[in-house]
Amino acid sequence: MKKQLPALLAALIMTGLITLVMVVTGANALFNTTNISSTNTSAAVDTAKVASASANQEQISQLQDRINEYAQREQKYQQQIQQLEQSVQTNQTQVDQAKQELQQIQQLLSALQSRGLIRVQGNSIIITGG
Repeated sequence: MKKQLPALLAALIMTGLITLVMVVTGANALFNTTNISSTNTSAAVDTAKVASASANQEQISQLQDRINEYAQREQKYQQQIQQLEQSVQTNQTQVDQAKQELQQIQQLLSALQSRGLIRVQGNSIIITGG
């Protein structure tokens, strides 16, 4: 029994100390006014969400501006392509007209030469008369 009494006292003292620590901690939590309330926490979270959404919206706006810029460039390039195609068509028309004129000149020279009015030698044309 001599050993049981000190063990019982030690157990009671330890239980008492643990109880005292738990009561002090509970009282501190109950009466402490410096704790952050859940409304403050949710307000901070809401503020962070708004800031994040604002940053995302700004980034989206920047990307939309860039897309619009590229769309304008594409329209400009399409217009340039159309102008170049029109220029090619105009040049092709002029080439075709020049070919027709050259054929007409060759036919005229051939007709004049066959009638004996001219004679073609190398790079010169000699008028023989008729």
